[in-house]
Amino acid sequence: MRPISDYIAGGRPIGDVPRTTAAAGSGAVRRVVAQRKGPPAGWWGMAMLIVSEGTLLLAMVGTFFYLRFNTTTWPPPGDPEPKVIVPLILVACLSTTSILMHGAWRSVRAGRLAATRLLLVAALVIQTGYFAYEAHDYADELHRSPIGTDAYTSIHYVLLGADHAHVFVGILLTAWLIWKLSTGITTYRVNAVQAITWYWYFVTALTWVVVGTTVSAALR
Repeated sequence: MRPISDYIAGGRPIGDVPRTTAAAGSGAVRRVVAQRKGPPAGWWGMAMLIVSEGTLLLAMVGTFFYLRFNTTTWPPPGDPEPKVIVPLILVACLSTTSILMHGAWRSVRAGRLAATRLLLVAALVIQTGYFAYEAHDYADELHRSPIGTDAYTSIHYVLLGADHAHVFVGILLTAWLIWKLSTGITTYRVNAVQAITWYWYFVTALTWVVVGTTVSAALR
């Protein structure tokens, strides 16, 4: 008789359970993904990360508006007026990367490796360009108006810094995907594309919220 440890719930032998994550090659991966009845563990892990990070960032947004509604003049005299047009254009450009990442996810689960690589590279170029511009602008703002001067500058820079940090992490994840897919397609990598695509959905939504919050300071 088999030892009890050789069975899973329902009395099914472990050896009879298909190792779908071990599939490699476009055809095998496409078949495995088509048979999948629910999201993989990586997706659930990313969902948990998004919920926890989203809660933290929403608390920062709440702090911004709490300070605003308890301050007579916002931003206080002497602080630079927040930019409006440029941030909105930039976040609109960043939003296109979510479309590209979604296209990469659709391509990779269909086994189209070349299309997946192309879409990921296009997304990485836009993401990197966005981050480079924002990082330079952030450093310039810090030079002109150092953090800690007042409540406005403190929460303003904390919000932008947190958002930029999430964008930077996303860039690293996209670059990692391109590197891993350079040697072929496996189910592990398909799962990674799905999870990181959802991360970019979150980053895009987060950036809209942060930009909308900071831009609101220009409204009277």
